[in-house]
Amino acid sequence: QLRLVEVGGGLVQPGGSLRLSCAASGFSLAHYALAWFRQAPGKEREGVASISSRGGSTHYVDSVKGRFTISKDNARNTVYLQMNSLKPEDTAVYICAAAYGSDWYYQPPSLTERAQYDYWGQGTQVTVSS
Repeated sequence: QLRLVEVGGGLVQPGGSLRLSCAASGFSLAHYALAWFRQAPGKEREGVASISSRGGSTHYVDSVKGRFTISKDNARNTVYLQMNSLKPEDTAVYICAAAYGSDWYYQPPSLTERAQYDYWGQGTQVTVSS
């Protein structure tokens, strides 16, 4: 069974940090571009960060640039999202996604191209509040 499972969410104070992990089972992430999306109540799903299958190219939505870092570890079949200087507006369910194909070797799909992603996790809740 092909699955993506996210862990690492929780409650954190403003200015704090969290690291999210997304582990794949049933397939190898080495051939996939990966991304983190988030969805807050009443809002559309938003692309936050993405990384090419080669791992050499990353993209971030403007609101998280300089604060979030996406990375992948092919040996552990896992993608990470390091989140620093968290703000209340970062509160959302964070969902990882994987896109297969040679097109994404050097550059991942645009963060607005949700249809390019083949597999999705269930999400992990991140709440930033004092």
